[in-house]
Amino acid sequence: MQKNSIQSLSKLAVPLKSKGRFFKEKETSLRTDFQRDRDRIIHSTAFRRLKHKTQVFVNTSGDHFRTRITHSLEVAQISRTLSKFFNLNEDLCETLSLAHDLGHTPFGHAGEDALNHCMKKFGGFDHNIQTLRIILFLENRYYEFKGLNLTMETLDGLIKHNGPIKDLGKFKKILGLNHFKNKIQFSSSPSLEAQIASISDDIAYNSHDLEDGLKANLFKLRDLENIPVLNKIIFKHKKKMKKNSIDLVIRQIVREIINEMVKDLIKTTEKNIKINKIYSNRDVLRSKYPLVAFSKKMSKFDKKIKSFLKKKMYYHKKVRINTNEGKKIIKKLFLSIKKKPERYINVSKYDKSNIARSICDYIAGMTDRYAINLYNKIK
Repeated sequence: MQKNSIQSLSKLAVPLKSKGRFFKEKETSLRTDFQRDRDRIIHSTAFRRLKHKTQVFVNTSGDHFRTRITHSLEVAQISRTLSKFFNLNEDLCETLSLAHDLGHTPFGHAGEDALNHCMKKFGGFDHNIQTLRIILFLENRYYEFKGLNLTMETLDGLIKHNGPIKDLGKFKKILGLNHFKNKIQFSSSPSLEAQIASISDDIAYNSHDLEDGLKANLFKLRDLENIPVLNKIIFKHKKKMKKNSIDLVIRQIVREIINEMVKDLIKTTEKNIKINKIYSNRDVLRSKYPLVAFSKKMSKFDKKIKSFLKKKMYYHKKVRINTNEGKKIIKKLFLSIKKKPERYINVSKYDKSNIARSICDYIAGMTDRYAINLYNKIK
């Protein structure tokens, strides 16, 4: 069964047989290397905690707003569609999509900013690098090794979530590069699977944050009518408002936004592969980044949506009240735990030479609810 899959994959795909893992393990005939990676992510503690971590709205503010886990599942669904179209390694694509937000703090980007501020003197904080700390060191599920022992290709894709790494400074401070033993080519382009997972993240949060913002009455449909691409979609669906609920109309609009972005991405990526004469996975890694991209028209739309959401949603008064509270909670927790770390964490399990990083790992791993409850206990 796996043999047929290997033969049928595109030459541009990451092969189903991995280059390997840091720690050798027995192979299984039941699952490919990347199916095992995906399953390890799904069964990890960090993945389960995403259920109670903020996407935009603090987790306690409503049952139907997105959390990090629903966002990650939506990214995986989009990336699998794209991966299937290009006949790539779907399991790798799904793994990268499900894992990309494991390192997020409680309270979304506000929590990340606060933790980065607390860690200023100790190397800083970055949620993408924190994802790597989790899968390399912090998840503890095996007798033989720490971490999840994922494949080199999965690690490469997570490291290059935002493209090739030109400045290794943050990685050295937060992660320690000796761990990779020259097995990762930081400056090469990421695989097509990694590029697809990354841009699927953009598609998912643009469209679904719009839906959540509309549901929360932070803005109205009419506020979106000046955005190119979106204006035509809204005009088309506005006619349906007499016979259907606003909720249903919004869902249809969101579906169409995703559809338009996916179609544009496919067309532009096919063109980029042809122009850049990409014939193999090796060509992909040597190519100019990115190959997976939107057209100029859709890139403009993408930027406009991001700018709109920043102004009307992420910086909205209602959202800012919660995010500012989140920042306050993170800073208070960090200072309190730093005074008496042994009261809160098992110091023997952590790196005593860098206790601040251990405290940072502990706080970054908290759910919104856990952080709020601990804050209420110690304030």
